[in-house]
Amino acid sequence: MERLKVELCGLTLDNPIIPASGTFGFGYEFSQFYDINILGSIATKGTTLEPLFGNPLPRIAECDRGMINSIGLQNPGITKVINEEFPKLEAAYHKKIIANISGFSIDEYVECAKQMDQANIVGIIEVNVSCPNVHDGGMSFGTDPQLVKKVTEAVKMVTTKPVFIKLSPNVTDIVAIAKAAQAGGADGISLINTLIGARFDLKTGKPIIANIMGGFSGPAIKPVALRMVYQVYQACQLPIIGIGGISCAEDVIEFMSAGASAVQVGAENCRNPYVCKEIIDTLPTVMDQYKINSLKEIIGRAH
Repeated sequence: MERLKVELCGLTLDNPIIPASGTFGFGYEFSQFYDINILGSIATKGTTLEPLFGNPLPRIAECDRGMINSIGLQNPGITKVINEEFPKLEAAYHKKIIANISGFSIDEYVECAKQMDQANIVGIIEVNVSCPNVHDGGMSFGTDPQLVKKVTEAVKMVTTKPVFIKLSPNVTDIVAIAKAAQAGGADGISLINTLIGARFDLKTGKPIIANIMGGFSGPAIKPVALRMVYQVYQACQLPIIGIGGISCAEDVIEFMSAGASAVQVGAENCRNPYVCKEIIDTLPTVMDQYKINSLKEIIGRAH
């Protein structure tokens, strides 16, 4: 349907609905529920250079209006992702995907980006800068504007595909981080990644998650995400993929009004595996309700 189509750096999406990285596996797993080709794109599970087992169990805790996870980037490593997971996805999904990469040093980011650039199914590379920088005291790349700029510049040097930097909300000034990504040559911004939260067992008083703290996501974080999308749209000249608490068509319209060109649906996939399909199915009706002819027309209208 033409009125649902959006553009991301020359890539035309049939609609703006993208399952978020880490909440949809490698995509093909969901083809047992519905035809995943209805999706605008798919952001695949975060991939690192080497395989990672992830954090110790338990690593998920439910919350009011959300969840906390401390999965720890569990993945089979980039070689297996490209050679084993992507062929399975290509058999089920016939559009370009967003490949999410992570690293613990700039060299790791560069190598992952270089390899993803060669994968035909990849349309956009999404760089998760929420990882700790092991060569600089363990501080997250995404909390330091200079590190964000360096990572962006390094990745852009080795790829011909659009690069979106996925920003952490756990900073004082999200605009400074977004501007650093733009200065480094980013083609777009994905925001937000998870907030940081914790939960404690009432019987024992101990943390529910083995890692104590984890990424807090779900509907409860939507106002924070909307605020940051609004701020970054106002400050930067880059397309934005909005993420954070999206669970219905109304949420999509709100994020696009704030400045998002597309959205990613995250935690809700864990609660309702059909949520992306439901949003796509109901979007035209909700658009009619609010007298919206085309989604492209409402991007950034809050400004």
